[in-house]
Amino acid sequence: MKKLSWNRLVLYAVLMSFVIKSFEEIVNFMHMKNVLKFTLLFVLMMQSCSENAELSGTIDLDAGADWKPTVYLIQPEKFDDVAQSFVGNVLDSAQVSKNGHFELINLPAYEEPVLLELAVQRKGEKYPNRLTNENPKTDNYFPLIYQPGSQIRIEADIAHFQSTFAIEEPSAANKALLQLRDIRLKVYERYLAGIEEDHGADEDLLEREKNVYNFKMELIDFSDSTAKLLPAMVALRWASPEGNYERVAELVYKQSEKWNTLYPEHAWVKELAMVADKRNLPILVGDLIPETQLPMKDGVTTSLQTLLENQKMVVLDVWASWCAPCRVENRNVLVPLWEEHHENGFQIVAYGLESSEKAWSNAITKDGAHRWLHASHLQGDQNPFMDALRLTTIPANFLLDEKGEVLAKNLHGEDLVSFVTNYMEKQ
Repeated sequence: MKKLSWNRLVLYAVLMSFVIKSFEEIVNFMHMKNVLKFTLLFVLMMQSCSENAELSGTIDLDAGADWKPTVYLIQPEKFDDVAQSFVGNVLDSAQVSKNGHFELINLPAYEEPVLLELAVQRKGEKYPNRLTNENPKTDNYFPLIYQPGSQIRIEADIAHFQSTFAIEEPSAANKALLQLRDIRLKVYERYLAGIEEDHGADEDLLEREKNVYNFKMELIDFSDSTAKLLPAMVALRWASPEGNYERVAELVYKQSEKWNTLYPEHAWVKELAMVADKRNLPILVGDLIPETQLPMKDGVTTSLQTLLENQKMVVLDVWASWCAPCRVENRNVLVPLWEEHHENGFQIVAYGLESSEKAWSNAITKDGAHRWLHASHLQGDQNPFMDALRLTTIPANFLLDEKGEVLAKNLHGEDLVSFVTNYMEKQ
């Protein structure tokens, strides 16, 4: 049952006193004038209740047989809480009437604009703060910005809550959120809608990775283009609700610098600064690859910097014999690149996340990767090299010049071929 606020209880008590008094007048006087006075008073009281609602609106329940006719108001208290399930503070809830109307009255007394999330839940869901980020067409919540003292009126279809969410005369900040939602819908259709429909072929895995990157990039581009802090924070969280920014490290680092300049004291900006600290991100483009010792396949330990000497470009490739897209890239991309450019100062140094020397050697031979240099600690994916690069995901690569500066990273397929070819032709 919905917990009533003290102000609402007082309001209902006053209303009931008028109702009782009016019925007493009807009983005592049996006069139509008193009946009319009672009816008018009741309508005025109900109208006053509606006008005092800080957040209200209409939710279409026609396609909502599987949904609870209830809306939940949630506050994400930290940057990491935005768009994240089970962590937001549930402030209030309201029943949706049969005609779709709901009201939320007496929000907390905020002193500045705050990001809130309005959510609906399927029947049987135990947690009112469960938020889905599976498909923006049907995701069950929408973030909005509440300005103290303002009133917000919304409309939505309960079964397509996020994609149909509309705000009557939205503020500039809420207009930015609606624009961000529309971008998210478009880029989802462009890059991710069919991702589960492919056949999972090895050749498709890197293309899928590229699509995920492009999806994240366009959302972060919105953050880069807007002057509104809270919508920008939503864009960053929507880019990766799970908080994994490894593949878009440069973009997130840039955003942290931007917002730290504009709002250095904002708690969420400080949180973002911690996430985007270089010590918590993989080596960035433009940085120098750290000095590290590599146990080479021939048994000799060599510094990576030594391997860069006298080379115009080195692709530092992080792979594994058990990584299907890595194996495809070996055969289809790296072998032809090495054959074409090696004599002109191009080299590949491949670090394997291996625990079996036999499996490692077999993969090198089968893929034709014996042409270039190989190293591994033979400690699987928990090894000093991954720690030094601050990596957790493969396939990964760093394109280095002779000084060890990162020229580019995580390029695959035609993107890798094009970058290497253009760079080598200019040397």
